[in-house]
Amino acid sequence: MNILRSIVMAFCMFSRIPMPTVEWKNENMRYMLCAFPLVGAVIGAVLWLWQLLSAALGFGPLLWAAGLTLLPVAVTGGIHMDGFCDVSDALASHAPAEKKRAILKDSHTGAFAIITLGCYLLLYTALASEMPMTGRSALLLGLMHVLSRILSGTISLIYPKSDAEGLLRTFTLSADKKPAVAILLVLLILCAAALVWVRPVTGAAMVLGGLLTALWMKRLSAKQFGGMSGDLSGYFLQLAELIMLLCCVVISKVVVL
Repeated sequence: MNILRSIVMAFCMFSRIPMPTVEWKNENMRYMLCAFPLVGAVIGAVLWLWQLLSAALGFGPLLWAAGLTLLPVAVTGGIHMDGFCDVSDALASHAPAEKKRAILKDSHTGAFAIITLGCYLLLYTALASEMPMTGRSALLLGLMHVLSRILSGTISLIYPKSDAEGLLRTFTLSADKKPAVAILLVLLILCAAALVWVRPVTGAAMVLGGLLTALWMKRLSAKQFGGMSGDLSGYFLQLAELIMLLCCVVISKVVVL
């Protein structure tokens, strides 16, 4: 039952999908980060339906790409994009780590967050427009959303934290850390294998892009913020998806496999 409650809590926290009410307590959050990739699987299913609808109605590349960009935000409610904007503001301040952490907690949206968000959405939509309107494209992108959440959950558990308080610390302290990390690593291997199976070279490039972003995130979080936080986890997820999509598009232009 704790596993089911953890799944429900993962969807309550990381998506806008209606879920039954579950009590907010530690045992119900024990495997929540392990269930986090299931939100990515739901996004993949939504993108697959979008591909079927787009192909059936003859949508053009721009509308197809807009759906690939905005549907994941609609499913998640923008929770990770919020973290991306907060971190963008903090990084643009060039302030000491303590001041950057204060900016993350500020509810106001700065100019640099808006500018960075606009650039992100424009680049993501442009890259998505290069994806063929096929079931294989929807599958690749669906697996990408699963992989980004596997990596986000893993680094949230194993990387040092910046604050003694905060949701991320609550989630990680509530988790059975060793079993949770082991489960996420198994899911990482399975998801990476699936990406390589769908398109060997392109899938391998996407996995490598996600892993390198995760390694870079450890240095960024430690140097700029003194450790990970919930906002940084969201920032990583959005950045990893952009990098993996970039890898997918660039490699697919060069290699057929």
